Amino acid sequence: MSELELLVNIRANASHKKRTVILPESHDDRVLKAAEIITKDGVGSVITLGNEETVRTKAESLGVNLQGVRIIDPEKSDLLSNFANIFYNLRKHKGITIEEARGTVSRDIFFAGMMLREGMAQGCVAGSAASTADVMRAGILCVGMKPGISTVSSFFLMVYPEITYSFGDCAVVPDPDAEQLADIAISTADNHKILTGEEPFVAMLSFSTKGSAKHKLADKVIEATAKVREKRPDIKVDGELQFDTAVVESVGKKKAPESEVAGRANVLIFPDLQAGNIGYKIAQRLGGAEAVGPVVQGLKQPFFDLSRGCSVEDIVNTSAIALLMAGN
Repeated sequence: MSELELLVNIRANASHKKRTVILPESHDDRVLKAAEIITKDGVGSVITLGNEETVRTKAESLGVNLQGVRIIDPEKSDLLSNFANIFYNLRKHKGITIEEARGTVSRDIFFAGMMLREGMAQGCVAGSAASTADVMRAGILCVGMKPGISTVSSFFLMVYPEITYSFGDCAVVPDPDAEQLADIAISTADNHKILTGEEPFVAMLSFSTKGSAKHKLADKVIEATAKVREKRPDIKVDGELQFDTAVVESVGKKKAPESEVAGRANVLIFPDLQAGNIGYKIAQRLGGAEAVGPVVQGLKQPFFDLSRGCSVEDIVNTSAIALLMAGN
């Protein structure tokens, strides 16, 4: 399957869910163009944030049709006072005032986060203008963590003609401990199944296979594997495994003959961000994989960060992924 075929399937599957995505950064031309495509193609419903007259004037100048797109102005919305009170109660232990809370939630990405928290949409895609730090902060503070997960992380879909892998974490957590590594594995496994429809076989990667080397770095991976099994006995997971043991059938049978994952892994969990980031870029640049992501995971509902260099198509595809992952 190509990247295009995978994304076409994701868009189609998202459209069946009849969900709503928030694209808060209406001041960005790309966001308005993406809102039109998402709505016209039936991928989902769209809410964008900003002054309605300004947004519609901008859309008209771009030749963009926003019919069916809901526009909400945070500054004029009846929701603002309620959101300010909720956010104040969430953060008052940190010394925030009600005025500061109101100022924070009036910002587009934080207002979007509160809408998501209160169930007014199922996903949010931002970051074409806002920094990654701001987007992540809005997601963590407003949306909150998924039950049973305490780590916000990311994964990439690495698409080859014959197979799609999920690589985690390649973009967010620099040096996860065993508990965080387990969270990353669980989140990535669940999302691999949602987006590809395939059963996840999770390999916890190391430079060691089943005790072939003794080191505290390998011990972390072994501990993380045990935690995944404890938290989610339904997930097929094994570790510690070297990369070739995980993905090459003949090597897997030789080095880990008792493993149900070795030689057939499609979810690869790297021990730290250096390994993950290097690994996905080698797979992309030398191995010819098409990389989709990074996809943020771990929050109660999808609150995704875009590259500020993103294209209109990136926004549409990321929105489709968010809508498909929502509620799971």
